[in-house]
Amino acid sequence: MAAMIELIQGGNVTSAKGFSAGGTYGGLKTAVDEDSLDLAILRSDVSAAVAATFSTNKVVSPSVTLSKQRVQKGTARAVVANSGCANCCVGQQGLRDAEEMAALAAGHAGVAPEEVLVCSTGVIGVELPMALVRQNIGNIQLSEEGGPQFARAIMTTDSRPKEMAISFDLAGQRVTMGGSAKGVGMIHPDMATMLCFIATDASVEQKFLQRALSESVRASFNMIDVDGDQSTNDTVLVLANGEAGGPPIQAGSGSADAFQEALTYICTALAKELVRDGEGAQRLIEVVVDGALTPEDASRAAREVAGSLLVKAMVHGRDPNWGRVMMALGKSGIEFDESRVDLFINDIHIVHEGIAINYLKDAVISAMSVPEVRFRISVHEGDARATAWGCDLTEEYVTFNSAYST
Repeated sequence: MAAMIELIQGGNVTSAKGFSAGGTYGGLKTAVDEDSLDLAILRSDVSAAVAATFSTNKVVSPSVTLSKQRVQKGTARAVVANSGCANCCVGQQGLRDAEEMAALAAGHAGVAPEEVLVCSTGVIGVELPMALVRQNIGNIQLSEEGGPQFARAIMTTDSRPKEMAISFDLAGQRVTMGGSAKGVGMIHPDMATMLCFIATDASVEQKFLQRALSESVRASFNMIDVDGDQSTNDTVLVLANGEAGGPPIQAGSGSADAFQEALTYICTALAKELVRDGEGAQRLIEVVVDGALTPEDASRAAREVAGSLLVKAMVHGRDPNWGRVMMALGKSGIEFDESRVDLFINDIHIVHEGIAINYLKDAVISAMSVPEVRFRISVHEGDARATAWGCDLTEEYVTFNSAYST
């Protein structure tokens, strides 16, 4: 069943029924302007089914550890998030601080402490300034219009908020799904590599919700790359509170495919916004690998090309040095025959059966001057296809990260 997805103009994480949010500035990060926020809460009016994916890094924030524990229950009411401090590599104090921040948020939001999840982002190796959290969390004004404040409060080096909402048909009901994400550095495909919060008023059985989220993350957030590095705080959360009505969607039900399609749609759209806003980025890179022997091969190859620093530098310089794409393809380790590969840059066919064909170099340079540069690589081994996204590597990326903590 098709989801019949409609984009909601100005939609955000509180567009779905029964959700409220808000943010405030508590001094956890340096204010860059009068609109700076760094502490936020997202709340559901009722208990919601929850699903999550987390960082696979061996070093994780205690905020991740606490949320991992609490999502095992299968339900949640709220999320408290902060920017400016990752609450990571600070020993046992980090877990105590995450628990206290959850309790403070619970008291302010009127929910039980164990119903609150915690997400942190920012500098590693610094304890949460709990005195500031205690002093300012009560300033958060929760409202149905508070989605934009929530989106701004979770930003670190992001140049703009990433938020959206959609509506779609599900089990005879028109339901809504909204999301907010952040992260423009430490982005590499392996789970999520950023923070993302999705809220829907659909009624969804928890086990199916988790399976659907894992599949959506695999096809979206796991297919993006900015810099090849992985965060210690990666978290994707989805809350489904059922306020739109209707029976819970389960695996194999008539509406399961429609829900999966909608969730993947919003995850993919937010994932692309992250790489589009990558630190210092000027161009979005899209890599399509088709004709691969297996879906796993297609994904691995697309990710390898999108994550190649040499390909990223090539795109930044508008240099049609296609040998770098072939190098990255070969480095992926997938099954293919070099003599059968076709390569296109923004629909210009430049390699046929592994050999450069006659093309106008200036035309390709001009084609690479646009905001989105697309590579299509056909390996002619099978029917599998996958898409990955990245961004160019610029001088500004080094500037951003040479003084991140200062």
